[in-house]
Amino acid sequence: MKLRMSTTSPYARKCLIVASEAGIDGRIERVPTSPWAADTDLPKDNPLSKIPTLITDDGDTLYDSPVICEYLDSLHSGRKLIPAAGSDRWRQLKLQALCDGLLDASVMVRVETATRPEDKRWPQWIERQKAAMVRGLDSLERECAQWGEEFLIGQITAISALGYIDLRGILDWRAGRPRLAAWAERVSRRPSVAATVPKE
Repeated sequence: MKLRMSTTSPYARKCLIVASEAGIDGRIERVPTSPWAADTDLPKDNPLSKIPTLITDDGDTLYDSPVICEYLDSLHSGRKLIPAAGSDRWRQLKLQALCDGLLDASVMVRVETATRPEDKRWPQWIERQKAAMVRGLDSLERECAQWGEEFLIGQITAISALGYIDLRGILDWRAGRPRLAAWAERVSRRPSVAATVPKE
């Protein structure tokens, strides 16, 4: 399999953590890809020209991290990272959706502040996204005490989001959130997490 990705993409990091936790990371070739490059050939694999994009051993292509993660989770016989049914499934999918939304807001702030020309930036849009981030982080602070040692798709997405916020320095998510900070510090020692720390 080939994963078109960048080392700074938190969505790609999700996929790599899932692959590692599932014990199949050795089956994935990482293909550095910049969706922003003018000459990128990414649209031949993903018409949206977004990463991550997975090319399976059968030559099929999959995109959007929740889809890729579910596919990777189907390739092993151990405990599933995405529960198959029941309340556990919906709880994990809800947490994944919250953290994907947190990531979406973070990426929008990054694009608005680092890519868009300064005279064309929309301050109200930036503040709207940051407010969504704060609400999402506050929700994680309330929930994380219940996670215990659980590390499934929701928690994988959470640590990917927190790592991206740190990478880009968008805001200080640890301030006023001691439980979340302690959880992230503990989880960061997992091999799958430590090996995928985002890098420029």
